[in-house]
Amino acid sequence: MRVLVTGGVRSGKSLHAEGLLADQPAVRYVAAGPAYDDADWQARVSAHQERRPAHWETVETSTLDAALSSAPGAVIVECLGTWINAIVDDAGLWEAPSDEVTDFVAGRLSPVLDALASPSGPVVLVTNEVGLGVVPEHRSGRLFRDLLGTVNLRVAASVDEVHLVVAGRVLRL
Repeated sequence: MRVLVTGGVRSGKSLHAEGLLADQPAVRYVAAGPAYDDADWQARVSAHQERRPAHWETVETSTLDAALSSAPGAVIVECLGTWINAIVDDAGLWEAPSDEVTDFVAGRLSPVLDALASPSGPVVLVTNEVGLGVVPEHRSGRLFRDLLGTVNLRVAASVDEVHLVVAGRVLRL
């Protein structure tokens, strides 16, 4: 089972994703984004940590292909949006030409898709659904929206199911 769970912020997608793996004896939880240094972010991370079973392994990394390939069983990746933010930040590419950033992210995504092709157990990837509303005012917001849309499209083509979560309700696409 390979599932992409998408939806808006605070829609219930993380809770749904975690529930998909609740019966697994071992789960690797891959925290794929940067560690923001503010109280609100820390509170969000703590809430996620507190509700996860104690036997779940947590790995904080933006090297998703290695985290997927080396997992002994089930994996949850949280989330593709924060992953994009982390890898583009680390590379210092937010001001680079759009095609350069797009090519960079595509190059980092290819090995993730390869690892996703033959996982050792169930995989659930969480992402945000962006681009349904207002066009972001700033270039970095528009670039992020476009990158995440493209990543979501490619990952969705590589998984067995896509679940859209809206207001805690799940629609299997």
